[in-house]
Amino acid sequence: MAEATTIKGALARGEEKTGQKPSEARAIRLYAQIPPVEKMDASLSTLSNCEKLSLTTNCIEKTANLNDLKTLRILSLGRNNTNNLNELEVVGDTLEELWIPYNFTEKLKGTHVMKKLKILYMSNNLVKDG
Repeated sequence: MAEATTIKGALARGEEKTGQKPSEARAIRLYAQIPPVEKMDASLSTLSNCEKLSLTTNCIEKTANLNDLKTLRILSLGRNNTNNLNELEVVGDTLEELWIPYNFTEKLKGTHVMKKLKILYMSNNLVKDG
């Protein structure tokens, strides 16, 4: 089986395809990578201008390394393997839309600090009452 695609590798492929440096891009689309992305690695810290980040349809289990995305407004993590939203607190001051359907999220913990959140779409998860 092939090794997972890294964020760094996916960003390099995207730059080859579009000619735009990821550090300058406002929208980053790393969805449906083959082989899929499994980890949100430190390469995300280079995306200082990113307002919209799409990592949909990969195999990401844990959200991480979003600390330096100071302008992130829209995050799409649908169809992954994430089970909590705790690590998203670091983008709580800027995030306006969180798209996280078809995952394994059980609790809304972490969303309480998202001051600007207007859209939270998380159908087909494992959220329980209480």
